[in-house]
Amino acid sequence: MKTPVRAVGQLYAALLAEPLRARFARGAFWAIIGTVISQGLLLASSVVVARFLGRQGFGELGIVRATVGMFGVLAGLRLGLTATKHVAEFRTSDPARAGRIVAFSSIAGTVFAAVGAGLLVVAAPYLATHTIRAPHLTPVLMIGAGLLFCNTLAGVQQGVLAGLEAFRAIAKVNVIRGVLSFPLMIAGVYLWGLPGVVGGIAVSGAVGCVVNHTVLRRETRKAGLHVTCRDLRREMPILWAFSLPAFLSAAMVGPVMWLVGAMLVRQPGGYAEMGLFEAANRWSRMLLVMPGLLGTVAVPIMSERLALNHGADTRRALRISMLANAVFVIPAALVIAGLSPWVMSLYGAEFTTGWPILMLVLGAAVLIALQTSAGQIITATGRMWTAAAMNFGWAVVLLGTCHVLLDRGWGALGMATAYLVGYGVHSVWVFVFVSRLLHRRPCAGRQPDRDNADTQNSDRDVPDEPRGETAIALR
Repeated sequence: MKTPVRAVGQLYAALLAEPLRARFARGAFWAIIGTVISQGLLLASSVVVARFLGRQGFGELGIVRATVGMFGVLAGLRLGLTATKHVAEFRTSDPARAGRIVAFSSIAGTVFAAVGAGLLVVAAPYLATHTIRAPHLTPVLMIGAGLLFCNTLAGVQQGVLAGLEAFRAIAKVNVIRGVLSFPLMIAGVYLWGLPGVVGGIAVSGAVGCVVNHTVLRRETRKAGLHVTCRDLRREMPILWAFSLPAFLSAAMVGPVMWLVGAMLVRQPGGYAEMGLFEAANRWSRMLLVMPGLLGTVAVPIMSERLALNHGADTRRALRISMLANAVFVIPAALVIAGLSPWVMSLYGAEFTTGWPILMLVLGAAVLIALQTSAGQIITATGRMWTAAAMNFGWAVVLLGTCHVLLDRGWGALGMATAYLVGYGVHSVWVFVFVSRLLHRRPCAGRQPDRDNADTQNSDRDVPDEPRGETAIALR
């Protein structure tokens, strides 16, 4: 039986065996370096913050971050993914258009980030008083509006950098932000408690946006792109053809997770229970960093290959992504699960009883990681409305299960169980659909009718021709 270290070594050697794999390996290497350092520092700081705030305070931080994340999904409109896909697609075949898309994405991202932050400020008093039943969190949510603006804008900036395959530059920015956020969070919680933590994260996000902007200007010049605001109206259809469907699919996730959290904190002792779930879910999110990184590397490669009518390369990139997700996530999940009582005790003695919650969210993380590659297949074949329908089904199962279990007094354990059940059911129909999709082949010698592309596309594997519409990867 191969050890995880040996498997990783063999995987990396295989990735370097051909040019496409070498591109994937180089991008993944820098993405991993930057994110592992930044996420490691964030995880360490969360342990310190939890010890200062306790279970209830840490639960309040969790619901604040979930609220910021929900508004961030609404504000972002998936412009980062839009920029990645289209900059990668046109940077070689149509540099002038790629330059316009960079400008369009930057302007639209700034506008939508400002609108989203403004909406959060306006809605904060109502949400804190009537939804999460914690009026004292109103000023904290308003501080979170600054974090929302920075995160949304940074997402667009790094989306462009990913489209340029500037993963080394992204790694440097992430390390800078991680190194800066660690002392700011610790100093913030020591001096001002929960508002100081959120403010510290927001300040590090603002610095990250400034560094992103500087790096982005350098990378676009290096790529030979002329970023101009002329004729930006020509790129408006991208919002309808790509961003809107991608947003509708992604919007199922953030708001649903926020709603589930709101259901939990409204229970007796709900914020203490939310603290348990938040501590456990930190490790789940850490595991999902790797699939997210590999997806970030794979999307620009697939988009560029599709633009050049290289469908076989696209399929190969997907296989590499799925193998890498399995190799990195499953062994790590098993190790953390085996140490779950000790892991939870890091946050304080009152967290130790939450180790079953950690086990459940780790199981869900494994399912999510494996689904990421399947979601890329659905994305590549342009089935965006199928993705949205599947995410809607996931939301119904998750909310329904959580409602039943919380009514029975399961608390955080019920939320974690609903989390696992939701992704378990979701996995079934995602993998069944993808399996059927991959086993379909076009009839020999048959050419698809351009006028009936939407219906005949269901008879094709990953297409050798790019399409104007693409679904987002499923969560």
